[in-house]
Amino acid sequence: MPNPQQCKFAKTHEWIASDGTIGISDHAQKEMTDVVFVDLPKVGLEVKAGDACAVVESVKAAFDIYSPVSGKITKVNQAVSKKPALVNQSPYENGWLFVIEKSNPAEEAVLLSLTDYEKFIEEETNGH
Repeated sequence: MPNPQQCKFAKTHEWIASDGTIGISDHAQKEMTDVVFVDLPKVGLEVKAGDACAVVESVKAAFDIYSPVSGKITKVNQAVSKKPALVNQSPYENGWLFVIEKSNPAEEAVLLSLTDYEKFIEEETNGH
């Protein structure tokens, strides 16, 4: 189970763990409210950093999920397909979305630490 302190975050609210596991942040799941459907990428799909590769739908709207890094999807979390509420209940533990085999680990350098991500949210929320 990834520790948010050790994850890197994209400004589009996805997190990535050192092993390539990707999900959405606790902040994002709260903003989305009740997740009712998750459309996961196909295993084997090659994505570039910033590509929309999954969709999370809530009672409010559908949200594209972007890959924070480039690589190949190696695993998807079927549990969230069957029980989308896991994304709300446990965004870092059981509600992860997919795993990527990173093709360019240097891309992680532009991602934010948890502290920087929290500052980014605060600035975004306060409109600075």
